[in-house]
Amino acid sequence: MKYIDEFYDREICDTLAEEIGKKSTGAKLTFMEVCGTHTMSIFRNGIKDLLPENIRVLSGPGCPVCVTPNRTIDHAIAIARLNGVCVSSFGDMMRVPGSSSSLQREHGGGADVRVVYSVRDAVEIAERNPDKKVLFLGIGFETTTPTVASSIKDSSQRGLRNYFVLPAHKLIPPAIRAILDSGETKINGFLLPGHVSVIIGEKPYGFIAEDYGVPCAIAGFEPTDILYAILRLVEQVNSGNPAVENCYKRSVRQNGNQLAKDLVNEIFEVCDSEWRGLGVIPDSGLKIRGEYGEFDALCNFEVEVEETRENPACLCGEVLRGVSSPLDCALFGTICTPENPAGPCMVSFEGTCAAYYKYADDRR
Repeated sequence: MKYIDEFYDREICDTLAEEIGKKSTGAKLTFMEVCGTHTMSIFRNGIKDLLPENIRVLSGPGCPVCVTPNRTIDHAIAIARLNGVCVSSFGDMMRVPGSSSSLQREHGGGADVRVVYSVRDAVEIAERNPDKKVLFLGIGFETTTPTVASSIKDSSQRGLRNYFVLPAHKLIPPAIRAILDSGETKINGFLLPGHVSVIIGEKPYGFIAEDYGVPCAIAGFEPTDILYAILRLVEQVNSGNPAVENCYKRSVRQNGNQLAKDLVNEIFEVCDSEWRGLGVIPDSGLKIRGEYGEFDALCNFEVEVEETRENPACLCGEVLRGVSSPLDCALFGTICTPENPAGPCMVSFEGTCAAYYKYADDRR
């Protein structure tokens, strides 16, 4: 267990933090992580307490539940209200408030809405219920897209005709470009997501260093992983040589997982996509290719989707852009709690508001 234990070793963490403090030379530095798992690991392990005061770590649009806009949720709710339809979704999405309802509320009102733990569960529901149309709410980043692509391809090969996907997948690199282009927050470096990078590899991030001169480090999820990646970001800042550095080589290859990428490209094609808080970002989403249109919920369900409305008091959009903290939101911790969420950042296990609420002793 020696090497596993080292990921949690407090002495190693303290040493890395001390080295970060020595090399940061007092300059104010802001690093952004764009991965919900990083968000929770940073808070859960008290990493912000180990960093010097001049280094700030922001959470960006790294939670797929959080960046899914109300329009997508409203569309899923409209389909759930149809007779003979079952809508399946991961648990977090059930409680995210749409414009006037939620999937959980629709379930309470009698709609056939079910929580699944994998896309395979949704396919099995369709197999067991040939008289029903079964929809899977396909949210997520590059990490989960290959499994959804596989479900569509397998269903096509097996002749399963009552399984559908509402495509709402997002691509991380275009969102990072949008954050940089906005100029709302000065970002000195990015902690790049480990899970996403296992699929896409290092190359898609090259524009961050090359076009914007911003350092990057792909990081794993243990405390030592994150602290080491932050150290490398500080060293890149000091050297003036920004690059995409892979600090998670035990899992991430330069070119990622080619098999998974090929499968995604076979089933999906790139399209513009709406993100909560960021608006429509060009080439940041995936739609189902025409040859697999029989599985596309957008092509097979005619529904009237209500006019999209946002809660004007909820700051989830600003939090996702890194321009506001959950503590800036008047709803946080009072009206908006995990039991009664006003926005998705409090619902999701990977949401920034949920992290602040659960680990309230660390609010930097």
